[in-house]
Amino acid sequence: MGKHVVVGAGQVGGRLARVLAGEGHEVVVVTRSGRGPVAPRITRARADLADRGRFGAVAAGADVLYNCVNPPYHRWPRDWPPMAGALLGVAEDNGAVLVTTGNLYGYGPVDGPMTEDTPLASTGVKGRVRARMWADALAAHQAGRVRVTEVRGSDYFGPGMSDHAFFGDRLLKPLLAGRTIRFPADPDQPHSFTYLPDMADALAVAGTDERAWGRAWHVASSPALTIRQLAELAATLAGAPSPRVASVPHWVMRAAGVVSPLIRELEETRYQWTRPFVADASDFEKTFGLAPTATDDALERTIAWWRAGQAA
Repeated sequence: MGKHVVVGAGQVGGRLARVLAGEGHEVVVVTRSGRGPVAPRITRARADLADRGRFGAVAAGADVLYNCVNPPYHRWPRDWPPMAGALLGVAEDNGAVLVTTGNLYGYGPVDGPMTEDTPLASTGVKGRVRARMWADALAAHQAGRVRVTEVRGSDYFGPGMSDHAFFGDRLLKPLLAGRTIRFPADPDQPHSFTYLPDMADALAVAGTDERAWGRAWHVASSPALTIRQLAELAATLAGAPSPRVASVPHWVMRAAGVVSPLIRELEETRYQWTRPFVADASDFEKTFGLAPTATDDALERTIAWWRAGQAA
């Protein structure tokens, strides 16, 4: 067992901390507020990545650092470079493995399923930021300064998902109420989704299995579904009426983006929802023997969690 430092306590970091603690590790959850999950073997600490000295003190003696933070979209170009640099530097100082929670933005628009060998050729601002983060980390690894890996997931769903997750307020909420689901793109394009518990399990494996180090991985995910298929399956499992799914016109989203920074930033990644967006995770599954949770099971658990929250 070792000291595992999880930076961030959101939908990924909080769950990962519990997984690691359940495996018997000493876990320190670092956030700017000092908040985080309360459980045996988990310590919560307050630190800002901008304060290298304080963060370094909290992470001293770490065997593994997990980057599970995610600044607001519109602040990525400003916030990510110094944060990523601090994480990489503290990992190097401690001789710790750095495991980054990644995504698929760096690839940009692609033809066909994405693999870990797909070029990071994004021309978008957010995609370039993520690609540069990984390039810097990999260069440090190849120079022998630090051991790194990155686990890349797609759009999340599952118990504990954030308020901004599409699957919650914009899909489950109207679906269970019998209202129309309004989707801001094409609801009939296949799309990979990542179940949050699968993401946490994959990160835990990446931090403790040296076969993961020195490259990026796609987290094991269920077969891609369209939004319409996902809604229909969720309705069946929830015993809800057959869903109505409508596409929100592009001009409406562009108009909304004038006043909403979040919606405005979604324009850059709109391609993910107007063409097939499928991640191939077969390499991760074959290497580590970690299969994704069955779609029906994942949806049933998510629906039960959502309903419990609405009834509370």
